[in-house]
Amino acid sequence: MYAIIQIAGKQFKVKPGMVLNVPTLDVEPGKKVDVERVLAYSDGENLEVGTPELTNVAIDGTVVTHGRAKKIIVFKKKRRKGYQKKQGHRQGFTQIKVEGIAPVKPAAKKPAVKADAEVKTENKPAVKKTSAAKKPAAKTAAKKPAAPKVATKPAAKKTAAKPAAKKAVAKKPAAKKAPGADKGE
Repeated sequence: MYAIIQIAGKQFKVKPGMVLNVPTLDVEPGKKVDVERVLAYSDGENLEVGTPELTNVAIDGTVVTHGRAKKIIVFKKKRRKGYQKKQGHRQGFTQIKVEGIAPVKPAAKKPAVKADAEVKTENKPAVKKTSAAKKPAAKTAAKKPAAPKVATKPAAKKTAAKPAAKKAVAKKPAAKKAPGADKGE
């Protein structure tokens, strides 16, 4: 028997009697833990997968202790630049003991009692309440369809005055040089 759960944004596979470390939770040691989501459950023969979660499975767990993991060294260096930085980090965790995984049967639904029936039993006259939200809805339904628009002739378009066209400037032909003029004679 196992279940896949989600606590503090991470997913874990849990079995009854298992102790697991999860990211730090704000729960005192010895208190019960609320599992955010149960994603899947298997009883050994059948596997139930939630879409996205199961509501008919309960996980019983208690907080054992809080702690910090082993130190991790973060070392950054850029060669030939004279840059190096050493930093340590210890991630906090909460240790949880899973006491049991149990499928929960859905509670039987009680028939809903209408508010009108309760008012009549108290021997008070029933008062009809009309909501303000319903009145505008009735008015919008009663609106007449819009009359078709009458086609109008488009106004004569005014043409903008075009700037005067530039006169083409005639290029003078380049003077031909004598064949020996380049040599400096």
